[in-house]
Amino acid sequence: MPRRKGAPEVNAGSMADIAFLLLIFFLVTTTIETDAGLDRMLPPIEPPDTDVVIKQKNIFTVNINKNGQLLVEEQLMSLEDLKEAAMDFLDNGGAPSGSPEYCNYCKGSRDAS
Repeated sequence: MPRRKGAPEVNAGSMADIAFLLLIFFLVTTTIETDAGLDRMLPPIEPPDTDVVIKQKNIFTVNINKNGQLLVEEQLMSLEDLKEAAMDFLDNGGAPSGSPEYCNYCKGSRDAS
């Protein structure tokens, strides 16, 4: 009876070496393109020790105490009156002379659509 030949074996060590060499070859020869996005002009970084000056007239203070009451500029106020007080503060005399109306941005619609 003739002897059967077995299937030839592939040396796994050589196969791993070839795969590793191919990986190195493609990593070295491939060019990686950098993203070309929009150029932005950012403002210069301010030194950390710079103090921002905020005028006291530009601060509108609203606090809520533990009883749920509104304190606007250290005075008790209802929620309904808060809107009027905020509009007065934002308007800051911006209405045309002789006109009791507020500025345009105080009367804007809430829906942008």
